[in-house]
Parts: sequence; structure tokens; C-alpha cells
Amino acid sequence: MASIKVAEDETVEVGAELAVIGAAGAAPAPAPAAPAPVATTPAAAPVATSGDDGAYVTPLVRKLAAEHGVELAAVKGTGVGGRIRKQDVIAAAEAAKAAAAAPAPAAAVTAGGHAAPAAKKAPTLEASPLRGQTVKMPRIRKVIGDNMVKALHEQAQLSSVVEVDVTRLMKLRGRAKDSFAAREGVKLSPMPFFVKAAAQALKAHAPVNARINVDEGTITYFDTENIGIAVDSEKGLMTPVIKHAGDLNIAGIAKATAELAGKVRANKITPDELSGATFTISNTGSRGALFDTIIVPPGQVAILGIGATVKRPAVLETEEGTVIAVRDMTYLTLSYDHRLVDGADAARYLTAVKAILEAGEFEVELGL
Repeated sequence: MASIKVAEDETVEVGAELAVIGAAGAAPAPAPAAPAPVATTPAAAPVATSGDDGAYVTPLVRKLAAEHGVELAAVKGTGVGGRIRKQDVIAAAEAAKAAAAAPAPAAAVTAGGHAAPAAKKAPTLEASPLRGQTVKMPRIRKVIGDNMVKALHEQAQLSSVVEVDVTRLMKLRGRAKDSFAAREGVKLSPMPFFVKAAAQALKAHAPVNARINVDEGTITYFDTENIGIAVDSEKGLMTPVIKHAGDLNIAGIAKATAELAGKVRANKITPDELSGATFTISNTGSRGALFDTIIVPPGQVAILGIGATVKRPAVLETEEGTVIAVRDMTYLTLSYDHRLVDGADAARYLTAVKAILEAGEFEVELGL
């Protein structure tokens, strides 16, 4: 007898391993000592026990637990005297799998009774196919680059920024977007409101809607608001132009914006639709940027950048006094050519755009 697996008078399941018979002539292994009494203080679990009561665990159960990654000390046995059976191990393994596949628990509740925000997951990023390559610069990319360098070299550019509370505007849009889409056939994004406000303010602030004719030594103050809209496309940044934007209502601007952006992305835009801008708007916030120091295009003296709209605490003056409230806020950046536009001109223009947006008086145009 090589070894005895079950002590005398011990009860075991049918089919359990009782002993190992060794080669002929081998000396018999001594019988294992009786189990020690349970200690009153915590101690490490013996290898062949369930961990708490010192009960013997069969090699079959131990092997099954190892295969399924089950910790025997955490399993409650259903056999005689609380002994762990193979069914107990299988049930514990299935329970662990079910717990792993279960949905994440509900958000925790803060002391104020509000649900705590769920943890954000990092985005899955795929490696760019351009990594490690040297390719010829596309013609459109070269044209864009040349224009930007030309503008920076020939103009004295700087930027001014204001913060705008667009809470009322976002609420108006929320109330009107469904009926607007059904009536006009296009979605109502925030962009038309910013274009409308920018165009209205340009009519009162001529230096921002102008062109410097360097060779002639003259300045042209435009009597129309042709607003270029920066559109991100696979080929690069393109700027189709909404002609006479100052004469359009919200619906007209929304339709023109959607049509031009669609043509850019479908590669059907014409040279005429890309020319003639007197002022440009770049919605850098559409990709999450808070604000940007945009470059004034050649032939213009200013460009407006729209940052992301985010909820932030803001100080408000009310009839009851000063309060702090959560508001929809955004930054507007005006980059301008200081040869014609002074800082005071830029500030006055931005303040006018801010006032129009914060007043949010677009109910008539939205049919509210």
C-alpha cells in the first residue's frame, strides 16, 4: 500500500479514492494522523480541506476545483457533515461565470440622493493606416497649407474670446427640432443660430466684414454677408460659402448649410460654391474643442470659432440675488487682422453676437 487516502471510520462518497497501491515489496505508508481540532484563531487552510472545518476534500473535487478556478475555501459543502461535493464545485463555477457576464451595477447614489455618474470607458482606437508611410502631399492639402501660410505671413493676426450662456437657445432648439425637421426637411442643429447671430452682428460692425486691398491701399467694406462654413472632409478642410447669409432666416441657413456640407462630403462641390466669402465660421466644438485660435483666411479680416457647448456652473444675477446654476456654456473666439480690426472692434463684435445668442429671440422663426 503506497498511501491511504481515507482515515479509519471516515465516511466517503461512493467511488471516492480510498488508497493507492504501490509496487510489490514497497513499504506501506503510515496512516494519516487524525485531523487536528479546529483552531480558535485564524490559520492557513490545510491543502486537503475545505478551509473552514478541516473536513477532507477528495482529490477528484480538488482537481475539479482547480480546472474551474474555484476557491474551495469559499464553497459551502452540501455533503454529509458539510463536505464539498463535485456538484458544489460545478455550481460555484457556474455562479462565477454568471456574475462575470452580468451587467454593471447601477450607479451609486450620492449623499444628496442623486445617482453618481457612471464611469466612462476609454475609446477603442485603431492604428492609422498612414503610420510609418511617406506619401505625396495631396494637391488640396498643399493649397490649404499655402493659403494658411500666406495669411499668417501677410496679416497681423490675434484672437479674442468671450463666454456665452446658450441655455435658452438649447432649450428652444430642443422644443422646436422635431417640428422643424418635419416642416423643413433638415435637422435643426445649433449651427444656424450661430450663423444667424454672426451675420446680424456683421451688419452693425463693418470693420469685421471687410477686405484690405494692399496693392491699391484701400479697404472694401462689404454690403453683404457671405459666410464661409468650415467643413471637415476626407480630403481636408474645405469652406463652402452661404451667399447672402444675412438675408436668410434660420430655416434658410439650415438648408444651405446641410446642402453645402453634403456636397463637400460627396465631392460634388463647385468652385463657385467655395469662393466669395467675406467672413468665415469654424465650428471647432463639433469635435469637442473648447476653443481654438483659428487662422483668418486670405482676403478676409476675421473668422469666428465656435467651441463645444458644455454644462458648467455659472453665476447668475436674479431678482432674488446672486445664485449659482448649471448652464449650457460655450466659448466664441474671434481671430482678426489687427491691421484693420482693433481689439475694441473685436470685443464690440463678440459682445453683440453674445447678446443675440443669449437673448435667444428665435421663437417666431421656429414657429413656437
